[in-house]
Amino acid sequence: MTNAIAPIVVEILFLFFEKEKIATESGIKLLKKSIKKKRMFTGIIEATGKVEKIDKNESNIDFVLSCPFTQELKIDQSLAHNGCCLTVVEINSDSYKVTAINETLEKTNLNFWNVGTEVNLERCLKFEGRLDGHIVQGHVDKTGVVESIEDQNGSYFITISYEETTEYTTVPQGSVTVNGTSLTVAESDTNRFSVAIIPYTWEFTNMKHLKIGDVVNLEFDIIGKYVAKLLKKQNAIK
Repeated sequence: MTNAIAPIVVEILFLFFEKEKIATESGIKLLKKSIKKKRMFTGIIEATGKVEKIDKNESNIDFVLSCPFTQELKIDQSLAHNGCCLTVVEINSDSYKVTAINETLEKTNLNFWNVGTEVNLERCLKFEGRLDGHIVQGHVDKTGVVESIEDQNGSYFITISYEETTEYTTVPQGSVTVNGTSLTVAESDTNRFSVAIIPYTWEFTNMKHLKIGDVVNLEFDIIGKYVAKLLKKQNAIK
């Protein structure tokens, strides 16, 4: 998260806790300590790329992909792939390489990629850019499973479930990132949520390829995660 964004998040949470009469000096210190300078995304997909090659590299996997803006990339640049932040380590004429370490492979759906898989891509937010989606870190929290896909005369209503946890949650009209795409939660339950996808998002991203049973990458709203952690820290929730 950038230095410019961090104080805003701190202020929002401080006002929330103050209103609820549970703000503490230790809680705010914990939040400030947790916020570090990180690359930030918005969940607005810039383009899709295609997996061209997959190589096993000891416990890691090297992925070679092609995309419309390959020639604009630089070595050591961060790029969100289905919401997972990976570093460009090599660039060729029409493709680039990223490496996923074992920890990333265990937490995401990258293990399900094959040659030809279409991947949602987003480059880091520029300082002068608009935050059209929401604050996205590119750190996948966990994976979810597509339970249902309903065609509602052009738009699509998708329900996704995930392993129950007190660390992550969704709220109606809140934000969640699915395969790197910033979406608004339509319905929310203990360990599942539903999102409504407009035709443009359906066609422009890899959402159109989803099937029931598919595994998707999930990143929950960062502000909600900090709120949940601080509430838990103060024994407000167990």
